Amino acid sequence: MAMTSDIRNGMCLNHNNDLWTVIEFQHVKSARSAAFVRTKLKSMTTGRTIEYSFAAGTRYDEVRMERRKYQFLYQDDQGYNFMNNENYDQVLLQATMIDGTEFLKEGMDVEILFHAENETPLSVTLPMHMVLEVVYTEPGVRGDTATNALKSAKLETGAEIKVPLFVNEGDKIKVDTQNRSYIERVKS
Repeated sequence: MAMTSDIRNGMCLNHNNDLWTVIEFQHVKSARSAAFVRTKLKSMTTGRTIEYSFAAGTRYDEVRMERRKYQFLYQDDQGYNFMNNENYDQVLLQATMIDGTEFLKEGMDVEILFHAENETPLSVTLPMHMVLEVVYTEPGVRGDTATNALKSAKLETGAEIKVPLFVNEGDKIKVDTQNRSYIERVKS
């Protein structure tokens, strides 16, 4: 059991029969009322975000989590298959546990977050940035650079994002997987 004074960003706790990650917290002391800790929590199972205030001195269950490196193998009709590179154990996960399935590429390394006590996988984290090849995009109109115009592009993984007009088929681009956006063109 931990207390409210132990709350920190990134920690995981068991609250209302669900696992929550602390995104933000603030210790509040007021002359008129008792001290409390204001938090913003994100559910590990549903992805929902809530704000909750703990009274100072409240005890809660801290949950130990572990991040492990896995390699994406393939997708089939049952889900997405990953392999641990150290002991070659394989785990099958559903698409709801993976944020950004459209960026998964065979052989890429990801981090899987596990509940340490019962060894259940909770979520998959893709690399923050990836270099991917553009397989289809409309040709850009020469001289149309007065505005920050964007066009759709299909990437080698099947994802579609908006790119600047100068990006062509066959170009390699750096993509931000968190907000699904173009960062820069990569020189080959």
